Amino acid sequence: MDKDRITGSAKEFAGKAEETGGNLAEDARTQAEGIARQATGTAQKLYGQTKDAAREAANTATDYANRAYENSGGAIRDSSQALADRVKENPLGSVMVAGVVGFALALLLMRPPSRSSRRYYG
Repeated sequence: MDKDRITGSAKEFAGKAEETGGNLAEDARTQAEGIARQATGTAQKLYGQTKDAAREAANTATDYANRAYENSGGAIRDSSQALADRVKENPLGSVMVAGVVGFALALLLMRPPSRSSRRYYG
């Protein structure tokens, strides 16, 4: 719990007490000061709640990212092992697939950029 929440609650309570005292004494100035203190306490308490919520959201996001990172490492290791097993089972097929993929990438990268057939005269 944030210290602003505690301080805000205390100010809010003191403001209510001061307002009640002003009501009993029929003192408008004391009533107004109590209401002002109460508003200040409420604002500070809300500020503390916001800080707590932001801190909790950051902690949750960090935990989620850490779990995702830890789990992804296992998935990458598993997929790498599966690929290595596949290559061991069929080395010739693996070389042929790699060659086709490399050839296709070379064709895509070496192709000249296409030019637009539209010409604008202005």
